[in-house]
Amino acid sequence: QVQLVESGGGLVQAGGSLRLSCAASGKIFSINAMGWYRQAPGKQRELVASITSGGSTDYVDSVKDRFTISRDNAKNTVYLQMNSLKPEDTAVYYCRGDVRPTIFSGFNNYWGQGTQVTVSS
Repeated sequence: QVQLVESGGGLVQAGGSLRLSCAASGKIFSINAMGWYRQAPGKQRELVASITSGGSTDYVDSVKDRFTISRDNAKNTVYLQMNSLKPEDTAVYYCRGDVRPTIFSGFNNYWGQGTQVTVSS
């Protein structure tokens, strides 16, 4: 009923940039926090960046000076601008949103399908 659709992943050389997008669709009353996670082969999934409904952001230390998370509430979309990419950024990136379908509902977590980001050396 609620879907998160991601785009923007791909192959890029070290030092390059990518911009990931994640649009939520379906029955949506409101969206609270949204975040980007990543999972590299053989590694646990980690939270990369998060943003509250009011626009407050947080980042994992390894990306703090290189990545920027933002959102467009009118479009129910969250973005991740990734600059100065490094090979260690290579992972599948997942979008997550805390979505309230109706005024009568509580929030529930929804995940995107994941998009591959590969950074070559």
